[in-house]
This record gives sequence, structure tokens and C-alpha cells, in this order.
Amino acid sequence: MSTLQQAPIHKLHPTQLTVGMIEVHDKKKHLAALKAAEQLEFMRAHPIPAVLGAGGELYITDHHHLGRAAFEAGVDSGFFEVEADFSHLSGDAFWLAMDNKHWVHPLDENGVRHVYACIPRHLEKLVDDVYRSLAGYVRNAGGYDKTPTAFAEFVWADFFRRNLPLEEVQADFAAAVKAALPLAGSELARGMPGFKSGS
Repeated sequence: MSTLQQAPIHKLHPTQLTVGMIEVHDKKKHLAALKAAEQLEFMRAHPIPAVLGAGGELYITDHHHLGRAAFEAGVDSGFFEVEADFSHLSGDAFWLAMDNKHWVHPLDENGVRHVYACIPRHLEKLVDDVYRSLAGYVRNAGGYDKTPTAFAEFVWADFFRRNLPLEEVQADFAAAVKAALPLAGSELARGMPGFKSGS
């Protein structure tokens, strides 16, 4: 099942607890610089995968950064690829079905797993994980390959969380990206999704 539909950004429900706000702010800046018609065309060209939940509500399974950025930039609506219809499920049954498909990531900014009820109802409630931003910027810099593996950037975020001190990442993000690049291509990272030897 995959159908494209348009829906208001503010009605989207996340399936994770965190985003990298540095990445969100970059996307927001890009969207805010566009005219309304250009914003709509950009969103149409970048459809967000989603699942139908109880009451026909949309739960997005990827591109949370784009969704949050669009919300903050005042973009009214986006376009969504509906991957599955779980509208007959509610509560934990819905979340268990999502988990079986690897469409939910209830881990916080410290890499700690929480119960499904802790997943926020709205995009503006997602909290910042600076390591998720770091993972995105390292991938963009060629540190590892984009991969269809579910939540691959979060796997990398946890890898960097274990290997780079938080204080250093917060103090100088650009320097942290430079420090993370050789780490991404090292033997420590072998087996990680999208690993590239000697990055």
C-alpha cells in the first residue's frame, strides 16, 4: 500500500522521541526562504512516509526533521506516502504493529528506551539529540552511506554518543563533525549501517 495524500503539518504524529535540532534549523531556514507556492512544491517533491492510525490519523515513520522544520517555518501542509493502514488498531496493539515493522523508535536523547506512551503526540514536542544532528552531518560529509536500514542515523548517533564527549560536541559542533569522520571509517564502526572503510 502506497498512496500519496496531502495533510496539514500540525496534525502529524511522530513515531520517535527526538530530532537533531541543528539539522531541523537548517531545513527550517531553507523552507522559510521559499515562497508559499515553492514550499508546497518542495513538500510535494519530498513526501513523508506515514501510517494510518486510529481515526485515520497520520503517524510519520521518517523525515521527522523535515516535518518539524516545516511546522516551525509555518508551512501549512505536506505530502505523505501512506505505507500501511493500521486504523483498526489502537493503543499498544498499534505500537506493537509499528515496532514489528521497525517504524517506531522510542529512545530518548540519552539512548534510553521508553514505553510507547512517552512518544509525543505532536512534532513540536520532540526533544533535541545533538548526536542525531552529528550523525546527519557526518553522513552528509561522506562519513557513511545512506542506507534503507531503519533509524540508521540513530544507530550512528548512539555510536558517536559512546565515543565523543557531549561537552565537546556542544562546544564546537563543526569540530565534532571533523572528529567524527575518521571514527566513522574506523574499525570501531565496522558493521554499522552504511559503513565505509577509511572515511
